[in-house]
Amino acid sequence: MRIGITGHSGFIGTHLKNFLSLEKEVTVLTFEDADFDVRQKLQEFVAQCDAIVHLAAINRHPSPQYIFEKNVELVKKVTDACIETESKPHILFSSSIQEERDNEFGNSKKAGRELLEKWATECGSTSTGMVIPNVFGPFGKPYYNSVVATFCHQLTHGEEPSIQIDGELPLIYVNDLASDIFDLIKERRSGKISIQHRYKVRVSEILELLKEFKKIYFEQGAFPDISTPLRLALFNTFRCYIPNEHYPFPFKLNPDDRGTFVEITRAGSSGQFSYSTTNPNVTRGNHFHTRKAERFAVIKGKAKISMRRIDCSEVINYIIDGANPAFVDMPIWHTHNITNIGDEELLTLFWINEPYNAENPDTYFVNV
Repeated sequence: MRIGITGHSGFIGTHLKNFLSLEKEVTVLTFEDADFDVRQKLQEFVAQCDAIVHLAAINRHPSPQYIFEKNVELVKKVTDACIETESKPHILFSSSIQEERDNEFGNSKKAGRELLEKWATECGSTSTGMVIPNVFGPFGKPYYNSVVATFCHQLTHGEEPSIQIDGELPLIYVNDLASDIFDLIKERRSGKISIQHRYKVRVSEILELLKEFKKIYFEQGAFPDISTPLRLALFNTFRCYIPNEHYPFPFKLNPDDRGTFVEITRAGSSGQFSYSTTNPNVTRGNHFHTRKAERFAVIKGKAKISMRRIDCSEVINYIIDGANPAFVDMPIWHTHNITNIGDEELLTLFWINEPYNAENPDTYFVNV
């Protein structure tokens, strides 16, 4: 199945692209925003796709009228290209709960959804208008995508969060949204579909949880309680805003006449401990996770820990010597490895928040 995505570089588009890239039966095709004005490229794009997820849109501009006109225009360009090439892909349109509010962004989403429904009816195709609640997750832009992104950035960068309106928000984690979108594609559902929120949480409750993560995890190096889906989703979001220079995090050494005692971690929920020995010049890993929280603790020997967000080229390297034991935690969607760069055996302890399950390992192999 060939699935096209417009707006693929945005917050939802990035996660949808990454999610679909893990599906063996799917080929992901992306369309650049700058090419909407190049008629031939848009025609070639729609002609290749079995389904298109249309995410490209403008949600902020000094002129509300411009927002309305531009968003409707983008939908019309897609449908015109389909008509001109006699293509009938299943088009899924990202609308918003803003449809119910009297603003030009919400009005543009409603008009765009109705335009697609008209095209699908006249051409004998399928359109799905997805009314999406508030979305949160890793890599969102602070002060732009969500209040969660803003709070996470502020708490990890020395800023003080504030609450403007303590409303109750219907929320969906971006990984869950990507899964829902894929289900709609496979089921070929049509019409207006309200994407079900997973949580309803007050803004103040979100901030309190994130402050807990800051104190326990960011400042103390312990793992908080991540035993519920909401806590784990917020925690994995929070971790992705921690600056690279926060690591490696040194352990506290407790020496006495017997030797030295080092506490590896305290965890507010269950998990799995393991250790590995690695010979000199050997590399382990080169994989990433989409939900797991994982800690690498170098205890003996000299190691280089490397990681890279899977859709970026920048590689982050950390050098740790067991003479000064320290740990590095692995963010989700970051492929990572560890290499013994010393002359002796490397001893590494690992903690991960869930026991290994061979039927659902959440482990995807990609070279750093």
